[in-house]
Parts: sequence; structure tokens; C-alpha cells
Amino acid sequence: MAGRYAEVYARSLEDPEAFWAEAAGALDWYKKWDRVLDDSNPPFYRWFPGGEVNTCHNALDRHVEGGRADQLALIYDSPITGAVRKFTYRELRDEVALFAGALKNQGVGKGDRVLLYMPMVPEAAVAMLACARLGAVHSVVFGGFAPKELATRVDDAKPRVIVSASCGVEPSGVIPYKPLLDEAIRLSDAKPDKCIILQRPQVEAPLDPARDIEWNEALSGAEPAACVPVAATDPLYILYTSGTTGVPKGVVRDNGGHMVALQWSMKNVYGVDPGDVYWAASDVGWVVGHSYIVYAPLLHGCTSILFEGKPVGTPDAGVFWRIISDHGVRVLFTAPTAFRAIKRDDPEGELLKKYDLSCFETLFLAGERSDPDTIQWAERQLKVPVIDHWWQTETGWPISANCMGIEPLPVKYGSPSVAVPGWDVRVLGPGGAPAKAGEMGALVIKLPLPPGSLPTLWNADDRYIESYLTEFPGYYLTSDAGYIDEDGYIYVMSRTDDIINVAGHRLSTGGMEEVLAAHPDVAECAVIGVHDKLKGQAPMGFLVLKAGVDRDLGEIVSEAVLMVREKIGPVAAFKQAYVVARLPKTRSGKILRGTMSKIADGEPYNTPATIDDPAILEEIKEALGKG
Repeated sequence: MAGRYAEVYARSLEDPEAFWAEAAGALDWYKKWDRVLDDSNPPFYRWFPGGEVNTCHNALDRHVEGGRADQLALIYDSPITGAVRKFTYRELRDEVALFAGALKNQGVGKGDRVLLYMPMVPEAAVAMLACARLGAVHSVVFGGFAPKELATRVDDAKPRVIVSASCGVEPSGVIPYKPLLDEAIRLSDAKPDKCIILQRPQVEAPLDPARDIEWNEALSGAEPAACVPVAATDPLYILYTSGTTGVPKGVVRDNGGHMVALQWSMKNVYGVDPGDVYWAASDVGWVVGHSYIVYAPLLHGCTSILFEGKPVGTPDAGVFWRIISDHGVRVLFTAPTAFRAIKRDDPEGELLKKYDLSCFETLFLAGERSDPDTIQWAERQLKVPVIDHWWQTETGWPISANCMGIEPLPVKYGSPSVAVPGWDVRVLGPGGAPAKAGEMGALVIKLPLPPGSLPTLWNADDRYIESYLTEFPGYYLTSDAGYIDEDGYIYVMSRTDDIINVAGHRLSTGGMEEVLAAHPDVAECAVIGVHDKLKGQAPMGFLVLKAGVDRDLGEIVSEAVLMVREKIGPVAAFKQAYVVARLPKTRSGKILRGTMSKIADGEPYNTPATIDDPAILEEIKEALGKG
């Protein structure tokens, strides 16, 4: 592959220190680094050691001082509550500095942990940035998380202060947070000194006068706090990966490498410029919310959208188009599952016709595998490039993407395109042998990982090595399986535990899902492996139909089975499929295939703490006749 992308990518791998030093020059440093990369203690690589920075300064104060004080930094739009609030860079800087002062009054300082258990409101972003301002380490837990799971995170992070709200507001109703928080604190061994509680109008939470302080009360006695210089290698945040048992893994993100990588990615990956309106339709509880609602857009001088709503039902499947039109969004980044829901409810795109989307230029999808049918549907409706890209909580920013700010490449449906500069992606077979072009294997990344990726796990260096670096020494294990074609395009087919073995043939459930998603009546689907006495495992499909489909379900299932047989072949042994009303997912949109497999095999399972609606599991059991 020749061209601008190939040139930039080669430079990033051949001379990574010069490459990332140049990127770091776009940001403010109190003290320049001693060296770009410290590789003296592999596999613990550190970027920009000796450097001193403040992430909040670079996200806010730098722009206020540099001429963007009156530009909008954050737009909060809540179709659930009907609220819209807008903050300029100056206004957001002042709000953050004052709340940092409030945290400081409660004893929070450099290196202290602050746990945030918040809904999608501006105060969540303010609290994150205030922690960064003080050099404190924030750990955001998705609002509404069950007390037991929240307690494990409290015990691991040991926060001095917890910041929460009286409630979250969902389409299904109001969810009081305070009872959940109180129970989590009761269950935890580590107790916070104080809790700062934002009272929302929907619910007033009872406060414990010995421990709890209302948000505005905390602000009333505070003075704005200045930015505290921290080491580039000091942690900015801990973000726990979802786990159903035991202690979850606390992914650590440092200050220096994180801000360098994210700021670089905004122009080079997403193709946006300072001043553009950028929207990541996610939640601050997930890595997308950290990276691309709060930090990256502000580091780059963009206007970021903070959306409290859903792609459908708040009020309808046209809400995304309304947000884009109202606020002049140039680039949207969301999960494929969001677009599957929109496609399911409005398959002909009728609601889109109500809005002026002339400002809109690019749609990015990530979080679940983007099936070609969903991408092509979005292309037809929006008439803009639709870019699948791939990354993880651990990496913090994209591993592979069509880098729109470097050189847009031809789209290959089913592929999140090529490796982003900085990421040396390989495919390894059993035993670590390099796979040939087009050959399925484990997707890995050659060490050292680029800036912005996790340097370790919180207080768990051994677990970091065991989880990611042991199976293939010298490589980071993504736990995704796939292949790289002769043009360097990466195909992420499934998680490694979603590769099923049918009579000795290793088959990707993702490949079968791609076929099923192309059925004209199917809005979304999932394929799992179930136990089979003869073949070891057999695939089983679940189909969610588009709104308005009124056909014999048996016919639809027969057609779907035939499509897989024709596209993949009899080797797939695909014979079972069920039509269901919805699929069980995490709140971030990932389908719970492992849990579905256990239900199908009649094995015991734990209801994952991250599940969007536990009742869906009962519907799956009923569909399988296992209720």
C-alpha cells in the first residue's frame, strides 16, 4: 500500500519516539520529558517520563488563554428531561475550577482517588475534569450499577470522596442512585470520607449529615483551584472492565501519553478540526465516554455533545438526526447496535427526512462488530462515509480505523480498515506462529504499545502480565480473533472465545452473523456456539426482526438457515435459529453471547452486572423452551 497513510504508518513504527515527540509538541508541558519512551523495564513501558503536565489545563485553560474562551466546549442535550445546557470554554473552566476547589475542601489532593457514580449530566464531566485539575485519580462507575459491583470497585480504588447524584433518568423511569450507593458503601470495607450528591429535580435523595454534602453546598464554601502539575506517568484515571465475579480489572490511564494520543487522534483518525462539533453518543461510564466525550474533543478544541438519551424511544428513532441538526454535528461516533435499533424502528429512514443534516460529514461505528448490512443501510440513508473502527477499554483509542484525517482509504465491508499509526497489529496462530494473509488467528499487538494505552492494571502488575502478555510473550493479547488480508486490512471476526469448533472446523460466529444480518427482515442478530454430542459444538442463531415485518416466522428462519448454508457452506452445520424480540446486551451495547451459550447449554450462569435489562434473559430461556 502506497500513499500518505502508508508513509505516516511506517514512520510511527520505524521511529516511534520522534513520531510521538512531534505529536506531544501540540500540547502544553510544565516540564519537558527526559526521554520519549522508557523501555528499560519491559513489559512495563512508560511514555514521556520526567515530563510534567496537567490534562485539565490542556483541555480547558489552554484554550481559554489561546482564544477559544467564548467558543462552546460542551453541549448537554437531554431528550429524556427536555433540558439543554451549553458551556463555553471559559464557563466550563470556571465550573471545573470551582468544583476542584470543593473537592480540595474535602481533602482531595494529588494521587487521591475519587469515585464518580453519575448519570449523563454535565456535572459528570465537570467532576472528571476537576479531578484531573487537582492531580487526583478518578474512577467512573456507570450510574445505576448494582451495589455489590459498585462495592468491589470502592474496595479496589479506595476513594477518599464519592461523587454521585440523586438519580438517573431512563426511558423506563427514574432510578434512584442514593439507595444503591448507600448499600455499596455498607458492603465495602473501604469507606469514603465524604460523598458529594447532586440533587436532581426528579428525586431528592436523603443525605447522611455525617458523610453527605449536597453539590451546591459543597460549592458554596469553595475557591477556584489552580491546575496541579503531575508527572506524565502519573495516573489520570482507573476504569474497571466489567466482570461478573471477583475483583474487576482496573485499567490505568496515565496523563502524558493519554493526552498526546487522544489529541492526535481527533484530527488524524476522525478528521475533525478545532472548533468543529463532535458527538460521541456513549456514556461517561465507558471508555468511549472518557476518551471521546470528555477528553479528546476538549484537548483538540472542539465542541463536544453530552447526550442523555437513547437512539430510539426518546422520543423516537429520529433523535440522532435531531441532535445533529440542532447542534451542527460534523462527526458522530456511536455503537453499531444504536444504528441497528434505528434501522429496526425506521427501516426506510422516514424520520431522517424531517431534519437538515447538511452539516454532517462522517459516521464512525465501534463497540460491536459492524455488519456490512448496517453500514450499507447507514450509507444509503446518510450519504456520508460510514467508518467501522476497532478498539478496547484497555487501548483507550482506536487500534484500527480508516484514518480520515490522513488519507481516506477504500472501504472494505466487514473490516475496521487498517492499523492506526502507532499500533503494530499481527495475527498469530497456536504456539505463536505468524499467520498468513487471510488466515484466522489471534489478533495481537507487538510491544511496546503506543501512548494512551494501559501501562498496567491498578495495583495489579502481575495480573496485567497474566491477562494480556503471557500467552504470546512480546505481544499484547487483544482476545479478539480475526485475520489481516493482503492489503493490510484487519478483520475482527469475534472474541477468541466466540470461535466455535464444529467437527474440528474453527468457525467464526461473526461470519455467520454477517450473513444473517443481510436478510431483508432482520434488524439484528447473534450467533452462539452450543454443545453438540456429535460435532462438539453447533451454531445457534437469534434473530430480531425489523419493525412492521408480518410474515410466517418459520419461513424467515428457513431462509436464514439457507443463507448461511449457501454463503459459508454445509461445514457451518447451521440448522437452528430463533426469532426473539430483543437480544441481551450490556449497557454499552455488547451482546452477551457467553451468557446466552450457558442458557442454551443448560449451564448455571450469573446475570452480568452490566446487563441492560435482566428480563431479556428470561425471554431467551422461554424462546429456547428452557424457562
